[in-house]
Amino acid sequence: MAPPSTLTALAEEKTLEASFVRDKDERPKVAYNQFSNEIPVVSLAGIDDVDGKRAEICQKIVEACEDWGTFQVVDHGVDTRLVSNMTRLAREFFALPAEDKRRFDMSGGKKGGFMVSSHLQGEGVVQNWREIVTYFSYPVKKRDYSRWPNKPEGWIEVTEEYSEKLMGLACKLLEVLSEAMGLEKEALTKACVDMDQKVVVNFYPKCPQLDLTLGLKRHTDLGTITLLLQDQVGGLQATRDNGNTWITVQPVEGAFIVNLGDHGHNADHQAVVNSECSRLSIATFQNPAPDATVYPLKIREGEKPILEEPITFAEMYRRKLSKDLELAKLKKLAKEQQQLQEMDKSKLELESKPLDKILA
Repeated sequence: MAPPSTLTALAEEKTLEASFVRDKDERPKVAYNQFSNEIPVVSLAGIDDVDGKRAEICQKIVEACEDWGTFQVVDHGVDTRLVSNMTRLAREFFALPAEDKRRFDMSGGKKGGFMVSSHLQGEGVVQNWREIVTYFSYPVKKRDYSRWPNKPEGWIEVTEEYSEKLMGLACKLLEVLSEAMGLEKEALTKACVDMDQKVVVNFYPKCPQLDLTLGLKRHTDLGTITLLLQDQVGGLQATRDNGNTWITVQPVEGAFIVNLGDHGHNADHQAVVNSECSRLSIATFQNPAPDATVYPLKIREGEKPILEEPITFAEMYRRKLSKDLELAKLKKLAKEQQQLQEMDKSKLELESKPLDKILA
């Protein structure tokens, strides 16, 4: 079934459309507002003082990365006015009439624009309860402004500034991570070559049956580092035991959540929804250039490298998508097989019953 044009109408329904209903093992285990403080909050105040607090901040980030692969940063230097304007414009975009949003539809392989639902495209993938608008912002020379919404007024100017500030923050964090691994300060940014940046603005409308679906299914981010701005509603969840237990990350006003991508740690996370109100988050993905060579810059003695051979980031991306789609198809086939077995069992039970019991 094709994804709906928007979720606005579906949000007012009493029951959830079947295409959004997930298997029982994928449904939420923890409520959107059952918050946990386990994810560390790190202040970046003093990060530029090489002989001052930098070493202490670096150590806190290292511990967070080794523990969860994710942490929150405050005192990051991104202007609160800019953050406020970005979130305001994002909410105004999703409040536009459906026809205005669909003018930037991403169907047909277009790079950037508006889309409903999908995290993965392909057969057997259940839809996510979210709308997105996304744009590719770096390298600047590759920007395609025809795929950037021009509504609401001011969107392009504010998102340009937001992209620039987030690129600066990401590079600063990559410097700290490089130093933490005993590498030169610019090691990670150099490894990314001409760094890509993609911004995905997520909108999760209120959902009629929140216990049956997800805003975004469990996944890891493919690239190097992701900076996520979330509102105070809550809904981002993390796991570190392969999905056996989940926590809902405590929203912190003005903070950015930092997720290490597959290039680093593979921080497992998902997004849940609720029936009370909508939720907004803005994810900024910092990725290596497509032709950048991806390989372990450094590994601990005795550890096996994640990659057996250096490959381009484009090839790493292709392999991950291929693997994820294959797993989705296998799960779908297994589900169909189980249904057939249950039908055969019911048929055998029916055939073994005496006629008077069947007609009773």
